[in-house]
Amino acid sequence: MKDSRKKNEALDYHEFPQPGKIAIIPTKKHASQHDLSLAYSPGVAEPCLAIAADKNNVYKYTSKSNLVAVISNGTAVLGLGDIGPEASKPVMEGKGLLFKIFADIDVFDIEVDATDVDKFVETVKAIAPTFGGINLEDIKAPEAFEIERRLKEELDIPVMHDDQHGTAIISAAALKNALEIVNKDISKVKIVVNGAGAAAISCTHLYIALGANPKNIVMCDSKGVIRKDSPNLTQQKAEFATDRDIHTLQEAMQGADVFIGLSKGNVVSPEMLLSMAKDAVVFAMANPTPEIDYNLAIQTRQDIIMATGRSDFPNQVNNVLGFPFIFRGALDVRATKINEEMKLAAVHAIADLAKKTVPEQVNLVYGAENLSFGRNYIIPKPFDPRLIYEIPPAIAKAAIESGVAQKPITNWEAYRTELMDRIGNGSKEIRMLQDRAKQNPKRVVFPEADHIEVLKAAQRLHEDGVAIPILLGRKDIIKELKEEIGLTADLQIIDPKSDEEKARREEFSRVYWEKHQRKGVIRLTAERMMRERSYFGTMMVNMGQADAMVTGRTRSYPSAIRPILELVDKEKGVDRIASTSIMFTKQGPLFLSDATINVNPTAEDLANIALMTAKAVKMFGIQPSVAMLSYSNFGSADSESTRKVRDAVAYLHKNHPDLVVDGEIQADFAINPEKIARSFPFSKLNNGKGANVLIFPNLESANITYKIMKEIEKFETVGPITLGLTKAIHVTTLGSTVDEMVNLATLAVVDAQEREYRSK
Repeated sequence: MKDSRKKNEALDYHEFPQPGKIAIIPTKKHASQHDLSLAYSPGVAEPCLAIAADKNNVYKYTSKSNLVAVISNGTAVLGLGDIGPEASKPVMEGKGLLFKIFADIDVFDIEVDATDVDKFVETVKAIAPTFGGINLEDIKAPEAFEIERRLKEELDIPVMHDDQHGTAIISAAALKNALEIVNKDISKVKIVVNGAGAAAISCTHLYIALGANPKNIVMCDSKGVIRKDSPNLTQQKAEFATDRDIHTLQEAMQGADVFIGLSKGNVVSPEMLLSMAKDAVVFAMANPTPEIDYNLAIQTRQDIIMATGRSDFPNQVNNVLGFPFIFRGALDVRATKINEEMKLAAVHAIADLAKKTVPEQVNLVYGAENLSFGRNYIIPKPFDPRLIYEIPPAIAKAAIESGVAQKPITNWEAYRTELMDRIGNGSKEIRMLQDRAKQNPKRVVFPEADHIEVLKAAQRLHEDGVAIPILLGRKDIIKELKEEIGLTADLQIIDPKSDEEKARREEFSRVYWEKHQRKGVIRLTAERMMRERSYFGTMMVNMGQADAMVTGRTRSYPSAIRPILELVDKEKGVDRIASTSIMFTKQGPLFLSDATINVNPTAEDLANIALMTAKAVKMFGIQPSVAMLSYSNFGSADSESTRKVRDAVAYLHKNHPDLVVDGEIQADFAINPEKIARSFPFSKLNNGKGANVLIFPNLESANITYKIMKEIEKFETVGPITLGLTKAIHVTTLGSTVDEMVNLATLAVVDAQEREYRSK
């Protein structure tokens, strides 16, 4: 049932709300007839004539400068083999998605119905004028070698077969750092490469370029050691054939310093590992099952440095560390090719980045107090935001110095700033939040678990390892819904009204009554309240029987939050709770407060909302820059509304001088750094970035703005996040989607983690 559900979920993901994973969107205005006359006839003739006069103008007037073709013939797709060009398209679209979200590179995926090398090469050459670069993908060896070689020779744009070079670049960076840690010279180490496909050949070539001695390298294929007397050797295999008297992988590994696995799972035994030299370096990169299990390897040898292709272990060799940023740098200097100098520049840049101080937001994602260069951190993490502005400049410089750049960069600081501006998207932040939650999943109560959308959210959280759901509701209904959606996991189901929960209800009601008996609550009322799921779930969190709660999908916000306000204490110094919602815009995360709770806050309330929001922002490893919004700019209008905002800012400036906050200010100035620098250079918000926190003067303006932005722009969101409570309890909005509930529950897990950490 689970496999069938997963299959259907994957198919639905690719089909709805529209087929495929990528789309084309206009980048120019197109609303008026005037716009269209410039976009097409007659205005389009001018750039056509300019390009006809000088072909290089195609980079100036078209998308070629930021457009990469991901091209395959479907002959070696993932682990699926030769499945044909049409069946390869979902993978190529996925590669295009990665290009966009990691390096802001646009992609056309091209699936070519040609297995003949000549025909494939001619097809690609014929369409090459469209593109600024070509990423070859999932083409079987040995044809892949010849195809890439010819295209690199015959085209004047960068061409790279990522299957070969991506793994080579990332693993070479990891190898460089691993050998530095164990104080071994790459020219002297003995290396065993298990696998002889495109990736293995390319890895070995790059290790040699890095300084490895070919005489110290032994390569194995499925038949054992590749020897000079082996029959029917391809040209690529023959290059690495040995005449040593060894025949098996087991023999090859004896005394070896380095093992590189690009083959299949579980082919290395603990005994083989023990036969290696001291401080062995083992990269078991077969996916999803490594050549030897990570935990088994580190249990077998304490001196090992271990890397895999998996994200759930340290030192993940992940191609996404390389190809988006390599092409980014190559495109930005209009390189004619990706040469060995550029590949080595990528190796050194990735290796060097691992030695630099890790940003707090990366530590938070991976649940580490302080990731630092060492045996368990030899290459950067895929979610490291520095990749976009550290790797491309290294590629660009290598292209310039090696003479293949047609558009040299002279202002490197401006280039780094431009690269930083490319990473403002929400998907990465959501993934970072999820990865952080997975480090220490918490128990999350869902009081509305007898509704199918809520149960689907709980299912996702459980299967992704983000949270441990606790389901409240009638057991018969929940079990029926579980069967309907294919949820087979034995999750905890609690019916607060059932006889088996009588003792717990009595305990909860007693605790609540003792606290509220002088506030008009009688014991009978307390007992009746604890039969309600929202009260019962809140008390579970209060009593430490759960870590967090998410509710509100089936009720209005006021009715959903009322039990929480009655049962949960406020944090010290908080008089009124508030909420903030995160909207992941192209400029980065934007925190909007307060769109759900405080109808018409006072100046004091606004100041406290700003402080609580700033505290929440820091939880994400982000420095808050707070704009106190109004229809007025620094006294340009005078009313009761503008005065209260002005008073809140004055209070914050006086009592919290280190907080970057200013106002009253209009929203367009607050989020546009150029406008604020031009008109209000004196403002604290004149920091080159603009505000990432927007505090609205009342609930009406906040709620309307949030809802319009959310529906029109379709931004990824998290929230509303409740601020000011002592427990990790959050109320979603009526009718929220499964994704919105998953995101909020993920945040609730991280919130609970933070509270646990602060309590120690």
